Amino acid sequence: MPRTSRDIRTANRHAVLRQIIAHSPASRQELAAATGLSLATVATLVGELVEFGLLTDVGFEESAGGRPRGLVAVDPARGALIGVDVAETYVHAEIFDLSLTVLARADTGLRPGETEPERVVAHIAAAVASVVERSGVDPARVLGAGISMPGQVDREAGSSVYAVNWGWHDVPLLSLLAERLPYPLYLDNPLHASTVAELWFGAARGRSDAVVVNLGTGVGAGIAVGGSLHRGVTNTAGEWGHTTLVLDGRLCHCGNRGCIEAYVGAPGIMRHLRELASSGPLLHPDDQTATIGALGAALADGDRVAVQVVRETARCLGAALADLVGLLNPEVIVLSSWVAAALGEPLLDEVRTAVSRRAPARPLAATEIVLSPIPTDPVSLGAATFALEGALASAGRKTAGPKTAGRGTALPKNAVPKTAGTAVRR
Repeated sequence: MPRTSRDIRTANRHAVLRQIIAHSPASRQELAAATGLSLATVATLVGELVEFGLLTDVGFEESAGGRPRGLVAVDPARGALIGVDVAETYVHAEIFDLSLTVLARADTGLRPGETEPERVVAHIAAAVASVVERSGVDPARVLGAGISMPGQVDREAGSSVYAVNWGWHDVPLLSLLAERLPYPLYLDNPLHASTVAELWFGAARGRSDAVVVNLGTGVGAGIAVGGSLHRGVTNTAGEWGHTTLVLDGRLCHCGNRGCIEAYVGAPGIMRHLRELASSGPLLHPDDQTATIGALGAALADGDRVAVQVVRETARCLGAALADLVGLLNPEVIVLSSWVAAALGEPLLDEVRTAVSRRAPARPLAATEIVLSPIPTDPVSLGAATFALEGALASAGRKTAGPKTAGRGTALPKNAVPKTAGTAVRR
């Protein structure tokens, strides 16, 4: 589908805001040079963002032989954003100021018997309430909360379409949450959240084509094309973890055999470990997080079993990534999420070696493979960014009516902005 003028304007607004969050304060001339947009376009977009209340003028800098240049910066105190990473085994929430600096975090575990929708909703609501309280942020300043859910989600309907590990089908998640949370709510999945986080703040910033591989209990590949997230027709692009790696291979929890996830997701890694050493200090049979953490620690000590497990995992992952190199020809592949973080550089080194053995030489030469550089949870950060994008879209829509055409509308200092589209309010 061709991009509309509104799509282009939204992308340009995001590009300017991404740059100024990363390098604040900045002049309009610096923003134009960094984004490739004209100075006139940047000046218009900055003016809108100042009127929206996201940016503020902070003085001037001297320029060689010309007038002093006005500087703008993010006004972090003008609002707060919440990002929630819901995985099969935990709920992790973070609250950010408008510079996307973490103000507070909260975690809670999800036990196997606690995955009914009502219980998960209760955990999410409790985590959100906790981060708001811990941060000391006035709830009226919260501009929105992004919720990342595993499996397939319908952003527009606000529903969890299919979460295979929990047996969920068409759960009206945001409606349930709206009964407990007074904020605009935005729903998506961890693949898309991680990809948006990397586009705004991480290894994919400034890149046109990127793949963000989410390595956790589940596995997927978020895709960016032309500098924007590729969602697909039904918002399910990136379900790469359930493509076939081994014909008639291991049984996957999705019901098929030989899926990539069955070999490189946390349960698959545990199976590698079990096959190599069915007993020993590394394997915690009922605890994925403890097992992967123990593997990461053992790698640092050069433990033979840990090295073998990671090498076998990387061999499988590398074969699957080589296909993505040939298929998508990306500039960068980012290994993200908690398994990648725990196994770190040893996993990255083995993956690079495995990919080099299988990927076509020419596209591989143009592809970097890196670990996510984001210091916080990328899924929570990406989910909060959905809320930021929603607040921008809401403010932007206010400029379209006949009474406000040509003028921005500031985000209120002490009120939650009304939203439409994918946001759900009480």
